[in-house]
Amino acid sequence: MRTDYCGNITAEYMDQTVTLNGWVNKRRDLGGVIFLDLRDREGIMQVVFDPDVEAAFTTANKVRNEFCVEITGRVRARPDNQINKDMRTGEIEILGKSITIINASAPLPLDSNQENSEEQRLRYRYLDLRRPLMAERLMFRAKVTAFVRRYLEDNGFLDIETPILTKATPEGARDYLVPSRTHKGEFFALPQSPQLFKQLLMMSGMDKYYQIVKCFRDEDLRADRQPEFTQIDIETTFLDADGVMAITEDMIRKLFQSLLNVDLGDFPRMSYAEAMQRYGSDKPDLRNPLELVDVADLVKDVEFKVFSGPANNPDGRVAVIRVPGGATLSRKQLDDYAKFVGIYGAKGLAWLKVNDLAAGEAGLQSPVLKFLGGEVAANIVERAGAADGDLLLFGADTAMVVTEAMGALRLKLGEDLELLSGDWKPLWVVDFPMFEEFDGQFHALHHPFTAPRDMTPDELRANAKGALSNAYDMVLNGVELGGGSVRIHHADMQAAVFELLGIDEQEAELKFGFLLEALKYGTPPHAGLAFGLDRMVMLMTGATSIRDVMAFPKTTTAACPLTDAPGAANPEQLKELGITAVKTEGSSD
Repeated sequence: MRTDYCGNITAEYMDQTVTLNGWVNKRRDLGGVIFLDLRDREGIMQVVFDPDVEAAFTTANKVRNEFCVEITGRVRARPDNQINKDMRTGEIEILGKSITIINASAPLPLDSNQENSEEQRLRYRYLDLRRPLMAERLMFRAKVTAFVRRYLEDNGFLDIETPILTKATPEGARDYLVPSRTHKGEFFALPQSPQLFKQLLMMSGMDKYYQIVKCFRDEDLRADRQPEFTQIDIETTFLDADGVMAITEDMIRKLFQSLLNVDLGDFPRMSYAEAMQRYGSDKPDLRNPLELVDVADLVKDVEFKVFSGPANNPDGRVAVIRVPGGATLSRKQLDDYAKFVGIYGAKGLAWLKVNDLAAGEAGLQSPVLKFLGGEVAANIVERAGAADGDLLLFGADTAMVVTEAMGALRLKLGEDLELLSGDWKPLWVVDFPMFEEFDGQFHALHHPFTAPRDMTPDELRANAKGALSNAYDMVLNGVELGGGSVRIHHADMQAAVFELLGIDEQEAELKFGFLLEALKYGTPPHAGLAFGLDRMVMLMTGATSIRDVMAFPKTTTAACPLTDAPGAANPEQLKELGITAVKTEGSSD
């Protein structure tokens, strides 16, 4: 069979005889000479057949695109006028001596110009993956996992597997349930993460654990979500937050340097409160120069209730975004942005154009200018740092609505107006709130095993709303690469957190009894972090969806067009499991 891959043949092979295997990427018949572009995972090699080698020429004349073939020939230089400097193999070609058709190909169900729907690409994924772009992404992914394994093992981490069939844990999404045949009426859950098992490994004395592991969440999907995804899972004992952040930051910095020749530099740290205040997001894209500027104190006394109402409400917020050069935006564009923020609950989008600062109030243009007055408007312009030609966009509502709507608008403006600068902008976001509160009930912002910062159980109970968690997220270009925390390692603190989350002793024992029992036996301090491998590879390869860096992903409806999964179960299997399938509206059975 082959002596090397197509993409690895270089001028060093000149005049050598090589044997290649692969697929015919393109066939051209030019005046009696046949050119075949042969493709494998490493690249493309041009092969030339002329009539002098009659048998090979006859066979080459029969092949078509995507035929699987074996070719033997001699490496030679291309004529000067045929050199392709954009190809790794563009200075050489193979003079074909023999060709064997290993397998013919039927006409492809995919368009050769790649004008295919995602549904079609996933239906024929094995053909889609033959595309050089897709092959390169999967090969790059393999390089990422290989680097991560080497780095962590060189730093004393052990690769330890954890169970796939386990018990449901509260990670914030629905579990995928697996019925048990031997325990009828009972179910396993597929893990949303190995959270509790990796903590148990730290209690077991394994000290440093890692795993590149599948996780499962039954949730609504979008570009960066899949029902099954892959985490780089890391856990340590006797390291605090700074220690975990230091080693994982070093790993990511060296990963980018090794595979992309990119120096990420040091990662700045920013508190959750600052990120939400300035950028309207807990994963800010620092390539975008736009920021939210609070102006509630400047509009408290204006007659315009749309501004003064939220400004005088303890739960309200009034903020502006300065758009450099934005005064040229048309009324239609501004109306479109108003519709956009409406998606996030905003009732409108007031605006103010700075046409001529030197002209005072006459140099400003806005439908709300008469309600603000010249002095207030001037103060807002000054605080926002606006100059001639700039545009100010206002958000006024509850703090939650303003933060979410204006944060999303900031990102859209950055993309639409091409304001992003720099290739890579990493940071750590820290000091997250310990809890979120909805309808009078606390919920863990991360998960219920995250430790608070510098608080005793009694202090936590007394000031749950003001408590900060000892958690940290690594963010890159507006994408959360990974997140982690210091874990609770004292039973009394875990009990306090469960209590605040409304989990009574009976429920805690039912769901987490094995963890609570383990906390009794000399539990060491431990902390960890999990990276989303799919998101990381998506960013590093420039893909726009994690589906384009996974071999066999699901659609946005969590279906697999390739295998037609999910599908109906065998009635006999259901009977063994004690399960009855209920027909739902719209089902075909």
